[in-house]
Amino acid sequence: MKKFEQLYIDGHWVNSHSDAQLEVINPANGELYASVPSADVQDVDNAIRAASKAFSSWSEQPANFRAAIINEIADGMQARIDELTEVIVASMGCPLSLASEIQVQGAIDALRSFAPLASEMDKQQVHANHIVVTEAVGVCVLINPWNYPLSQLVGKLGPALAAGCTVVVKPAEQTPLQDLILAEIIHQSSLPHGVFNLLTGVGSQIGEALCSHALVDMVSFTGSTLAGVKVAQAAAPTVKRVCQELGGKSPYIIAQGADLAAAVRYGVEDVMLNSGQTCCALTRMLVPAEQLAEVEEIAKYAAAEWQLGDPMLAATNMGPLSSRQQQQRVLSYIEKGIEEGAKLLCGGTQLPEALRKGAYVMPTIFSDVRNDMIIAQEEIFGPVLCIIPYQNIQQAIELANETPFGLSSAVFAANQTAAINIASKLRAGQCYIQGALFNTDSPFGGYKQSGNGREWGLEGLKEYTETKAMLINAAD
Repeated sequence: MKKFEQLYIDGHWVNSHSDAQLEVINPANGELYASVPSADVQDVDNAIRAASKAFSSWSEQPANFRAAIINEIADGMQARIDELTEVIVASMGCPLSLASEIQVQGAIDALRSFAPLASEMDKQQVHANHIVVTEAVGVCVLINPWNYPLSQLVGKLGPALAAGCTVVVKPAEQTPLQDLILAEIIHQSSLPHGVFNLLTGVGSQIGEALCSHALVDMVSFTGSTLAGVKVAQAAAPTVKRVCQELGGKSPYIIAQGADLAAAVRYGVEDVMLNSGQTCCALTRMLVPAEQLAEVEEIAKYAAAEWQLGDPMLAATNMGPLSSRQQQQRVLSYIEKGIEEGAKLLCGGTQLPEALRKGAYVMPTIFSDVRNDMIIAQEEIFGPVLCIIPYQNIQQAIELANETPFGLSSAVFAANQTAAINIASKLRAGQCYIQGALFNTDSPFGGYKQSGNGREWGLEGLKEYTETKAMLINAAD
């Protein structure tokens, strides 16, 4: 068993003021994999004060210095890619065949992409009577989820460092290990003390202290909408900035004239990837009613290609869910779908005997789903796809938008022009056209209850900045 005994604060490994430990369970077999310290509110205060003390000098460092350190950290991650991959596989269940590239290498490449953006901080807008400059927002609390733990951390840490902010990082209690390895990498890097601080702990115990602290200027949170509301409430009294990437129930419209085989396969693969634990997963597939039977056959065939099993085996492309608790949540939604009268095409609540020790759920597809069913409105966060028939494209657009969420969406039509025309009518922060794939150059974030603010690329950097106007005497 791996045992981490200290937190990382002000450039040093330190003991927590609490004696409590968090257990990290391997969801593939239910066994204890690691333990980490559980921080308390005194640790929170110490970490935030360290970040506050370091902010002034770090934010004044030249852009090329900050960029060089970002690349130095990425180099350190590259050297330890196997360790990073191992702990993600063991703590959240993503198969080894996918974790190295999607969960880790993608995160390393994404971190590097923020290095050149540091120079954006030097740009000025010079006008006749004023100058506009951009400055770092200050001390940032970064609260990360368990489904893409390293990628989500990089999506916050990269722009924060590029902008000149200092950070206190709080990983999800289920998946803290890659953050601890990253702290080890940073400890060996040239990053000044106090710029990066890491607290492992339980959100319900230290989350409010992190979000309400008077020395914190910004909170970036990724997680459920319910938890996001609590974050915003805690941050409100000090009027700090809150950037949130929350829940989703993303629609995918397959229009008349689309390549049906390619379109349906794309939708099934999108939902089944990472065992359905993707916030922007296209979990509502809207299809022409007259093509429903054909869609069902293609979908069942595509779902059968997802092989559940030990995530360490090369043949496995779907591992367990992140925990028993998450497994039970998803199974309860599948039961609700059956009770509501949706047509179960494949999957369901039963598991082969060999998989019952782990937190597995079979690839599940419901068809003939009504948009008012619970499974069509609430985020399930598991390998569950809902196929919803529509009569015409206007109805498809209305159904797509009839949700409190607006994180992502997709359209597959006869051609790109037709798809973009439909996409322009969808209320979501992203739209994938004709089978496009996620990329970290594009801004990511939601409408409505899917959050506010954006991550990734230049728009992601801007979240960590303030705009200052210097009014000048034009006659001087």
